[in-house]
Amino acid sequence: IKEALPYACAMEMIHTYSLIHDDLPAMDNDDYRRGRLSNHKKFGEATAILAGDGLLNKAFETGLEAAIKSGNLNGVKALKIIADSSGTEGMIGGQVIDMDGENIIRSLEDLKYMYSLKTGAIIKSSIKAGAVLAGAGQEETKALENYAEKIGLAFQIEDDILDVTGTQEKLGKAIGSDAVNNKITYLTFKSIDEARKDIEELTLEAVNSLTIFGGKARYLIELAKYLVGREN
Repeated sequence: IKEALPYACAMEMIHTYSLIHDDLPAMDNDDYRRGRLSNHKKFGEATAILAGDGLLNKAFETGLEAAIKSGNLNGVKALKIIADSSGTEGMIGGQVIDMDGENIIRSLEDLKYMYSLKTGAIIKSSIKAGAVLAGAGQEETKALENYAEKIGLAFQIEDDILDVTGTQEKLGKAIGSDAVNNKITYLTFKSIDEARKDIEELTLEAVNSLTIFGGKARYLIELAKYLVGREN
């Protein structure tokens, strides 16, 4: 755990920077995040942009420092995984599609592809980077990747549902923002009941991916189940 901590911190910095930038007027234009004013509403747009930039750079500074200190090539490999998932082939690429979704997303498969980049890639890389740091084998890594893909999509579907059914008090941010911004979501193609059924199926598939780990997968199984009924 101690060896993996700097990389976990790096990933959290990247996640936080993405939320700060995602809330900006040029993106989703959200005034609240986690029950508080979003960064640009509290400190101004310029500071929010710079804060995000700073966190992105600090993330790789933190990870590289740990990799150099350990002298282990696995640390560099983990950072490469994180970089790939947060760049144009991952999170940023997904955000580009999301911003012009009306002109790009024509089907549920298109939407799933966008989600696999915008949300799924970050979740997948978090788990895969951890596997690399732990020295996991090819079969174990593949099982974890499959697990991550399933819970990544389940998480995003639940997010779409909560934007319609949730409350600002529980979510910590304004609800209905997808509709206000005319965004295409999972509920554009399926009903809430159908979407919830898909979440249950994805969760079951994710859990089944972990059978090779036996009791060691308990935390990941609980995490997958938590996503089914989360309220924020």
